[in-house]
Amino acid sequence: MKKILIIDDHAVVREGIRSALEKRERFHIFQAASKSEAIAQITKIAPDGIIVDINLPDGNGLEIVSWVRSISSTIAIVVLTLNEQSDFLLASMKAGASSYIHKSAPLSELLAALDFALASPTSFAAKEFSLAVTRKSEQFSLSPRELQIVTQLHRGETLKILAGSLFISEATLKTHLSSIYRKLEVKNRLQAIEKARSAGII
Repeated sequence: MKKILIIDDHAVVREGIRSALEKRERFHIFQAASKSEAIAQITKIAPDGIIVDINLPDGNGLEIVSWVRSISSTIAIVVLTLNEQSDFLLASMKAGASSYIHKSAPLSELLAALDFALASPTSFAAKEFSLAVTRKSEQFSLSPRELQIVTQLHRGETLKILAGSLFISEATLKTHLSSIYRKLEVKNRLQAIEKARSAGII
């Protein structure tokens, strides 16, 4: 049984998700209504996955995402939100989320997002991802893949680890980086990070 923690300050939302998950008969469900309660639960139960709302009464759900990802690369993280802005999607990806889904989406899509996150916690999937990256990449004509790489650079991972997390070879990653440096008009990784930050990409 996979342990799943639902983090949302609305009891109706939590119960709706709990009911849908319990029908799968392979999840043990836990709940939290705030950031502090969620952190206490995560420390206590060590969940296999979390479903977290961005807006919580005592903090930001993305703070939980960043904290969880800093202590584990195997916990599945699904961000659930009412926010329409693409910046929240990209922020979720940068924080370390596995999936991002809007609260208006059918429960079947949420379940699919959770399944993806459990199978590949360090990858990222979102229905609106292509639109979000297109809006940001237009500034420098970056491709969606190039933008995805740029948003990961600040983590300081080696090229081997970064390539592995993106499911590409190290040689392919180097090719992408050369293109990124050219488009950003920079010479190295540090300059690319600084340029991306100043442009609001990361």
